[in-house]
Amino acid sequence: MISYLNAILLGIIEGLTEFLPVSSTGHLIISGHLLGFTGPKAETFEIVIQLGAILAVVALYLPTFWGLVRPSDRAFSGIRGLWLLFLTSLPASLLGLFAHSAIKEHLFSPVTVAFALIAGALAILLVERLRIPKRVGDLDHITPRLALGIGCFQCLALWPGFSRSAATIMGGMILGVDRRAAAEYSFVAAVPIMFAATGYDLLKSWRLFSPDDFLVLAVGFGVSFLAAWAAVKVFIALLGRLTLRPFAWYRLALAPVVLWVFW
Repeated sequence: MISYLNAILLGIIEGLTEFLPVSSTGHLIISGHLLGFTGPKAETFEIVIQLGAILAVVALYLPTFWGLVRPSDRAFSGIRGLWLLFLTSLPASLLGLFAHSAIKEHLFSPVTVAFALIAGALAILLVERLRIPKRVGDLDHITPRLALGIGCFQCLALWPGFSRSAATIMGGMILGVDRRAAAEYSFVAAVPIMFAATGYDLLKSWRLFSPDDFLVLAVGFGVSFLAAWAAVKVFIALLGRLTLRPFAWYRLALAPVVLWVFW
């Protein structure tokens, strides 16, 4: 049985970190070990609360997602918008499909997460120094080539601790996308690949839970939804004034602590 306290704590951690460039998976792995909540059941619980965070983005960007179903006069809508999201999801989906077992076996530990936090932080600091001219300022100017390129960078997120958000935002910036537009595309592009990944894992392991667990699952799901809603709203508001460097310094501060505790 999962405790309500664990459900609330992990829901907050998942919601706050899922779409920030700090790695929600890494934070959940670290938190799970600290709380003594590990194993297949814990991993499945994390999948459930990830769905809560995903739905927060769907709610926040509902007009954008609605435009994919009911095309509008925007360039990022209808078949073209779906095609762009497909291209972004394709590289990591294929790599994840073939490397799923190896990743679960070798990379899901606090120590490997710590090294990924460091690697991602150094990458953020490097990208922020590059001063690449920004030619794309909104989703409507994302091209198929850009979408596929961002998807290739998203493969870095298969290393738990690197951060899917960091990988896609940095990928967009390297390819000439404005920081805020890269973040918004990162949020929207997260939905299909995360739905696919979480759905795949949940389909295999939902039988681990009994009816007594469902209320606790609902609490974790709801807390994650609310925390992700708040985190995305604040993050987008701050990107007009801040770079990604504070998140890099946070990662560099956290990684040695994790190594000291778990090495």
